[in-house]
Amino acid sequence: MSGSLGRAAAALLRWGRGAGGGGGLRSPGVRAAGSGDGGGGSAERLDAMVKKDKVVVFLKGTPEQPQCGFSNAVVQILRLHGVSDYAAYNVLDDPQLRQGIKDYSNWPTIPQVYLNGEFVGGCDILLQMHQNGDLVEELKKLGIRSALLDEKQDQDSK
Repeated sequence: MSGSLGRAAAALLRWGRGAGGGGGLRSPGVRAAGSGDGGGGSAERLDAMVKKDKVVVFLKGTPEQPQCGFSNAVVQILRLHGVSDYAAYNVLDDPQLRQGIKDYSNWPTIPQVYLNGEFVGGCDILLQMHQNGDLVEELKKLGIRSALLDEKQDQDSK
């Protein structure tokens, strides 16, 4: 990760640990979707998984307990934007899913984020979109209002 992206990711990770980012409580709307009936790596199954929900994340661990810093950063970015209704698939539960999603997207790393069935990228891409405002716009296209817009509106009215 480049210097500024690395610093921003580290700041998000610190924020997540200090501001309600832990505990075992599930956020409303977050579905920790299991790999189900096996065969998690087939292209047809993966296609159905990424298209089933507006926001889909393949991560190491769960949103409540991410098992790597990059997965944690993705969860924290989504929380910052108030995105709580999304499907989360733990690739550590299913080696076929873990390799299958990498093959499906032609992207070598986890986490992976999909918006409206389209592959967006991993932690670095989502962080960049967050920083430059593109994520707010992409969420708006999905009918999701970013909580950061409300926060900015509150600050502007003071």
